Amino acid sequence: MNVSIKNLVKCYGEVRALNDLSLEIADGELFFLLGPSGCGKSTLLRCIGGFEKPTSGQILFDGKDVSALPPSDRNTAMVFQGYALWPHMTVEENVAFGLEMRKIPKEERDRRVMAALKGVQIETLGKRKPNELSGGQQQRVALARTLVVEPGCLLLDEPLANLDAKLRRDMRQEIRSLCKDNGLTGIYVTHDRQEALSMADRIAVLKDGVIQQIGSPQELYRHPVSAFIASFIGETNFVKGTVRGETDGMTQIETADGMLMAAQTGQTTGANVLISIRPEALGYAKGDEMNQLAGRITKSDYMGEIADHWAKTASGAELGFFELNPQRDLPEGTAVKLTVKPEDVVIVRED
Repeated sequence: MNVSIKNLVKCYGEVRALNDLSLEIADGELFFLLGPSGCGKSTLLRCIGGFEKPTSGQILFDGKDVSALPPSDRNTAMVFQGYALWPHMTVEENVAFGLEMRKIPKEERDRRVMAALKGVQIETLGKRKPNELSGGQQQRVALARTLVVEPGCLLLDEPLANLDAKLRRDMRQEIRSLCKDNGLTGIYVTHDRQEALSMADRIAVLKDGVIQQIGSPQELYRHPVSAFIASFIGETNFVKGTVRGETDGMTQIETADGMLMAAQTGQTTGANVLISIRPEALGYAKGDEMNQLAGRITKSDYMGEIADHWAKTASGAELGFFELNPQRDLPEGTAVKLTVKPEDVVIVRED
C-alpha cells in the first residue's frame, strides 16, 4: 500500500501539532517517524490510522482519499505501546478478535490465527492468558493480532517501549522481517534513534510538527542538514568556522584551532558555518594528515572494547572521540593530535 500525506494540519485549539506536513511512503516500505516527545509523530500516526481527524489536508492510500474514513475502513492495523490485550481471553481468542468482528467463518478464522501465531513463533502458547506471558511474548501476540487481519499497512506506536534492552534488540529485526515477509507497508513511531537506524528503510525526523529531514539511516547520520538532526540522530561535536574558499572539490574552513577541509561545496566565501564531526570519525594523527586538531585529554571513560575520550583544544573547544580496542590509559592532561577525513566534516544549518 502506498501512503501519501498532503499538506496535513492538525490543531488542538491554537496549538498546531502538525503543520502543513507532506510525505510519500512507498508500497512495502518500513518508514519511521522519529523525533522528541511532543514533535507530532504519534499524532501523525493516529491521523493515518483514523484515530484522529485532521484539521485540513489529505491522507491517501493507493491514491484514494481516506481522510474521512473510520479506522475499520482503512485496511490498516495498529500495534500500540501498551499491547491492549484482553486479559480474560486466551492468546488465540485475542488474535481471532478482529476476524470475528469482520465475521470471518470459523474454519478460515482458525487457519489464519494459527498461521499468525506461527509467523511470530508462539504457536504453542495459544491457550494461555496474557498474564501468563512475558513482555516479549505479549508483544508477539499484539503483532499476530494485527497480521491476522491481513492489513495493507501496519502502524506501530513505540511497540518496544515496554521491553527491556535485550528484548528490544531481539525484537527489532523480527518486526522488520515480519513486515518484509508479509509485504506490508510499515509506519513506525519511535524516539529511539537506534531502533530507527537499525530497522528503517527511510526515516522522517520531526520537530514541532514539521518534517526536518527525510532519508535513509545512512543519509541522516552521515549527512544531517541541521544541528538539530546531527545531535538528535547521534553524538557529535560542533565546531564553528569561516569559509575561506574551495579547492579540489572541497571547502576550506578556518576554525579557531586550524584549517579544516570539508568534502562539500557551494558555500559562500566569508560565510560563518557550523561543522558537525562524529566522535568515531576522529582518530589519532600519525603524520602530516590534513584536518588535524590538537588538544589535551580532560576525561576518559574505559568500557573494555571501547573508550570515550574528551580533549580540550587551545581555543577551549571540547572534542569527544571514541577509541576501539583501547590499549593504554590517557590520563588527564595528555597531549593528543587528532585528525578527521574531509567526508566526515559536515557543514550543517544552525537551528
